[in-house]
Amino acid sequence: MLFTPLKPMHASRGKEAFDDDRFIFEPQYDGGRLLLHKQRERVEAYTRYGHIVTSKFPELLETAHAIKADTVILDCEGICLREGRPVFDDFLHRGRLGKATTIAQAAKTHPATFVAFDVLYSGDESHMDEPLMQRKERLAGLIEDSPVLSKTLYIEGKGTALFSLTKEKGMEGIVAKRRDSVYGLDRRSPDWLSIKHVRTIDAVIVGYRMNPFALVIGLHFRTMKNKPVGTVEEGINAEDRQAFLAVAAQLHTQTDRQTGTQWIVPRLCCRVDYLDRTEMHQLHTTVFRGFLPDRRPEDCVYSYN
Repeated sequence: MLFTPLKPMHASRGKEAFDDDRFIFEPQYDGGRLLLHKQRERVEAYTRYGHIVTSKFPELLETAHAIKADTVILDCEGICLREGRPVFDDFLHRGRLGKATTIAQAAKTHPATFVAFDVLYSGDESHMDEPLMQRKERLAGLIEDSPVLSKTLYIEGKGTALFSLTKEKGMEGIVAKRRDSVYGLDRRSPDWLSIKHVRTIDAVIVGYRMNPFALVIGLHFRTMKNKPVGTVEEGINAEDRQAFLAVAAQLHTQTDRQTGTQWIVPRLCCRVDYLDRTEMHQLHTTVFRGFLPDRRPEDCVYSYN
């Protein structure tokens, strides 16, 4: 089990914040999921996909001194803080670096820290069949909080208050976890619920599909203009669709027969809500909020925060 790739347990999607004494509630950090394996002075970090990324984060060498056990596997979130707030793209940037000199420089300009929220293994035994609160007690005794490794905070029963606080702080949302939940590798548990804040973005429309009808939306990035970042179907009524098709007919460029996408000249903009974004900046769980006739397409820029 130690120093082998493991796929962590994931949360199911929750609809809205709630209060319930059967649950604890944790902040949801905007970073990268990592499993930290330690044996004496050796520490390795594995992504959720099983890739070892230890060399990309020299800060991990310091975590060995913050973990009291000789042997342990911790479930963590790696984050980079900017003005006290986790910034997804800063951590993503760190994970993409390959040269040792560049990594060393980035460790100074975009330092990473690691927040532990569960323990899977310590000593010579697995803790995954233990209830969550027992694992939390173990975690409290295993970690001495430091600038590079700390235990996540949580509150009992009061999810709505934490949800409001994380919104004020510009964080991703919260995770609700049943107090008696066990840990199952490589599964999405109904006992853990991810409840995220809705985010809004202005995008340029780069194409559309007909069956079902969906707008293909894009954004401007530092290295690429009009990059497609997703589709939006929900929230578009018949009147919106008809008005769009009348205008889009004058903007057709080419058709992708494989995907059924009709690409258009990127001149139209719209506002979209979304809940999730991937490491490739694809937006998921999108909702159309309206066309923006006065918005300039060149102003639909991805925000690196």
